[in-house]
Amino acid sequence: MNRASGSRTAPGSREAGGRRWRGLLLDLLLFGGFGLVMTALGPYRTLDTPTPLRTAYWLIAVIACGLFGAGVEALLGTKIRAFWPRVAAVSLIMTPPVTLFIYALNALMLDLPRRPWMLPQLGGQVLVVALLLMTLRGLARRRVIETRTVIEPPLPDAERAFRLRLSARRRAARLIAVEAEDHYVRAHTDSGSELIRMPFSEALDELAQVHGHRLHRSWWVPAQAIEAVRWKRGGGEARLAGGLIAPVSRSYMAALKEAGWR
Repeated sequence: MNRASGSRTAPGSREAGGRRWRGLLLDLLLFGGFGLVMTALGPYRTLDTPTPLRTAYWLIAVIACGLFGAGVEALLGTKIRAFWPRVAAVSLIMTPPVTLFIYALNALMLDLPRRPWMLPQLGGQVLVVALLLMTLRGLARRRVIETRTVIEPPLPDAERAFRLRLSARRRAARLIAVEAEDHYVRAHTDSGSELIRMPFSEALDELAQVHGHRLHRSWWVPAQAIEAVRWKRGGGEARLAGGLIAPVSRSYMAALKEAGWR
C-alpha cells in the first residue's frame, strides 16, 4: 500500500475549493461595498450616527445579512431555478432570523431601546435590504458565468474528423448532439439526423477538442447547442437547439452546473 496516497488531494477537489474561496471573496467584496454605500446614504435614521460607528454598523449588518442569504441560497440548491423567484424566496426566508439579529445589533451598537412591537417594521426594512442585496449578488454571479462562457474561443477544425463521416447533405450543418445507439451513433444536426457506424467512445475521441458537454452515458452535445436546463431530483433535462431534449444523468450534473447551468 502506498502510504502517501492517503494524503493526496484530487485536482478536482482543489479546483472546487479554489472556486468556493473565489466565490466567498466576491461575496465579501460585494457585501462590503454595499455596506459602504449604506454608510454614505445613512438610511433608517443612521445618518446622525458618528461616521466610524455608522461604518462599522453597516458593514457588520450587511456582511452578516449577505452571508446568511448566501447560505440560504446554497441550501435551496436547484429547487428554484428562475432568477427572480429565487431572489424572492431567499429574501423571504432570511428576513425573520436576520431581523432578530439586526434588532440585537441596534440595541448593542446604536443603543436603541428594545421595543419588540417594532419588529414587524424592522422586518420590512430588512426585507428591502435583503432583496437589493440578493439581486446584486445574483446579477454579479450570473455576469461572471456568462462572461466565462462567451469568451471561450472555439478551436479551429475541432469537428472536422467527425464531420467527414456525415453525408454531404449534413456535413456543413450545425451539430446539435451525438447520441449512442447500440453499435452506432446518431448525429443530430439542424438538417436532420443520421446514423454513423462507429463506437460512441470513438466519436467522443474525435470530438474531444470541441467545447462541449457529456450529459449522459449515451449523449454528448456542443456547448453552444444548449438553450436551457431543467433540473429534477437525481438528474435533469437539457433543451437543445431545434427543440431536441437530452437527458442529464447524475454523473454529469456537477460539470454542467460548473459551466453555469445552475
